[in-house]
Amino acid sequence: MSRPNHGITPANMPSNPARPNFNAAIFDMDGVVTQTAVVHAAAWKKMFDEYLHRRAEREHEAFREFTQAADYLIYVDGRPRYQGVQVFLQSRGIQIPYGSPADPPQAETICGLGNRKNEFFNRTLAEDGVQVYDSTLRLIRELRARGIAVGIATSSRNCVQILEQAGIADLFATRVDGTVSLALGLKGKPEPDIFTTACQNLGAQPHRAIVIEDAVAGIQAGVKGHFALVIGVAREGNEEALQTAGADLVVSDLSAVTLDQIDHLAGKLLRNQTATDAPAD
Repeated sequence: MSRPNHGITPANMPSNPARPNFNAAIFDMDGVVTQTAVVHAAAWKKMFDEYLHRRAEREHEAFREFTQAADYLIYVDGRPRYQGVQVFLQSRGIQIPYGSPADPPQAETICGLGNRKNEFFNRTLAEDGVQVYDSTLRLIRELRARGIAVGIATSSRNCVQILEQAGIADLFATRVDGTVSLALGLKGKPEPDIFTTACQNLGAQPHRAIVIEDAVAGIQAGVKGHFALVIGVAREGNEEALQTAGADLVVSDLSAVTLDQIDHLAGKLLRNQTATDAPAD
């Protein structure tokens, strides 16, 4: 699902410190708030390459590596862990049992492979710590200062650990992560469930809220949820993919746009939507 290209960039949006046109902002975590997307990507590659090597040797097939552009960004990025395993393996025509979340990391099941990836991820996190994007934190603090509610919505089941390790858990009024999704039976991205749930928790309506995402599946979820504004953060050179997925605005980093400019675009889209929905004379 996509939205029309509005032809608006940070450079041609005016600054207008008027009353905000939206009252809630929901951020994805990995790659938007924290610099953990690269850790996830590396963990996915290590796990899949090891598995694909073993499978190729066993089946007497040619090994084809797991790559960032052709595999991670398309099939895995932004999805819940086990769904990412399943969707990628389906793309290679590989079928294995789903298993159980309790499966050991050595098990050749969907859950086993997912748990193996998580083992790699947690090991790196323990060794290197959590880095954040300062530009994102500045925007979050400015949003809070203006009375705009801020939440975080992510597929990650490591969300609490990451936010606490980074010392930023108190910046978010609500958290809807992989653990919450499992408990509530929420569908993963590209379905909008985690964003709409976070929005409800903040006491807001999607048409008066914005979503900030870095993954195609997350952009699609924001569009499906009918949010006022969906911003894509293209840290992987994937501007075109995020635009095609329906992002209203794409930036390489949130330092490229001000809150007033974001508010101006949200107001413009809201007014356009209101005009579209108005009954004919």
